[in-house]
Amino acid sequence: MIATLEGTLEYRGVDSVIINVGGIGFQVHVPGSTLSQLGAIKDKVSLYTHLHLREDNVSLYGFASEEELALFKNLISVSGIGPKAALALLSALNPEQLAMAIASGNVDVISQVPGIGKKIAGRLVVELKGKLEREWKKGGALPLAAENTDAIAALTNLGYSLREATQAVSNLPDSAELSLEEKVKMALQQLAAK
Repeated sequence: MIATLEGTLEYRGVDSVIINVGGIGFQVHVPGSTLSQLGAIKDKVSLYTHLHLREDNVSLYGFASEEELALFKNLISVSGIGPKAALALLSALNPEQLAMAIASGNVDVISQVPGIGKKIAGRLVVELKGKLEREWKKGGALPLAAENTDAIAALTNLGYSLREATQAVSNLPDSAELSLEEKVKMALQQLAAK
C-alpha cells in the first residue's frame, strides 16, 4: 500500500495532481483544501495517501494532513459514500468543520455540499457521530458550533460558497449573546475584507 508520496508537482487539475516520484508520474485525486496548500508546478510536495481498489479502477487519493486522511477513511466507510463524495465533502468544508457538523448532527450543513442529499447526510451523522465526537474532541473543542447553522445558511443563500460561509462563521467570536443578524453582519464584514 502507498501511505505517503513525496516528489515534484508536475500538473495541477481541478481535483487532481500529478506528482513525479523518481521519473514515475502518479495521478493523485485531492480535495480543494489540499490543492490550495500545494505549491507551484516543479515544487517539492508531500502527501498522505490512500490507495482505493475496485474491480474496475485503482485510484490514489492524497491529503495535506493526517487528519484529512483519517476523516476521508471514516467517510468512505459509510455505505453510499464513495471517494468522490468524500472528496466533495472535504473540498466544501475543512476537516474540523465537517467533523463538527457530523458530531453535532447538523444535517443541513452537510446536505449543502453538492452531490450530498439529506438522506446521505443523515446516514453520515448516524454512522459517524459517536466516533468523530471521541476522535475530534480529544484535541479540543471543535470550532463550528451547531447554533451557527442559520448564519451559514444565510450566507450561502447570499451566494457565498459553503466553504467561505463556514470559514467566516467559525472566525466569529464565541458569544451566545450575538443575534443571527449580528453574526451574518460580522461574517459579511470578514468576507468583504478578503
